[in-house]
Amino acid sequence: MTNPLANRIALVTGASRGIGFATARALAKAGAHIVAVARTQGGLEELDDEIRKDGGSATLVPLNLTDSDGIARLGAGLHERYGKLDILVGNAGVLGPSSPVGHIELKAFNDVMAVNVSANFQLIRCMEPLLKQSDAGRAVFITSGAANKATAYVSPYAASKAALETLARAWAQETANTPLRVNLFNPGPIRTRMRATLMPGEDPATLETPEQVAEFIVPMCAPGWTETGKFYDYKTRTLMSFRSPA
Repeated sequence: MTNPLANRIALVTGASRGIGFATARALAKAGAHIVAVARTQGGLEELDDEIRKDGGSATLVPLNLTDSDGIARLGAGLHERYGKLDILVGNAGVLGPSSPVGHIELKAFNDVMAVNVSANFQLIRCMEPLLKQSDAGRAVFITSGAANKATAYVSPYAASKAALETLARAWAQETANTPLRVNLFNPGPIRTRMRATLMPGEDPATLETPEQVAEFIVPMCAPGWTETGKFYDYKTRTLMSFRSPA
């Protein structure tokens, strides 16, 4: 059995549960060493147990991504230890309040932006030099259909994902003439804790699982993936290009 990601270093945020957990495990199964980042130590330890059972390896990094200095220290640590980063999966995100725009407190809005946008901005700043040291650096950011639908009552979340998409696309354009590839992945409705919070009356058995989603993220992290600045829509299994509004 081949390991297409052997000797590659993969940083996954929000790795303690849901899509991040499943993606980290799937990347490890493909041979990558996982740098797993999350706030929850217990969830990271559970991930480590599963990766070890699969014969893989991981480095656990308990870190709140609102700690921008912590992200910078992580980048410095990766530089010292590996001298490169091959894969960045920006998965961590928070839903925030479900309420009309005018009823949302400024702090609650800023808290969503801090995790969903500013943390990814800092990751890009601190990890780009390492990704450029890879022969085939790959970055995938998890987005949401809420970004283009401007979904009502979750405006901070929708706005943050729209900002993340624009940030990633701009980065993709800036690095288009390098080996680095930057893309977005929209999982759609998936059996996660965030989905259950948003849709408490929904039967989770009707939704696909994070493990199913992860199998489609892994190829986007491989050296053979050549597209950049694109958007993979999991529900339709379609790789899409962005275009100006009609």
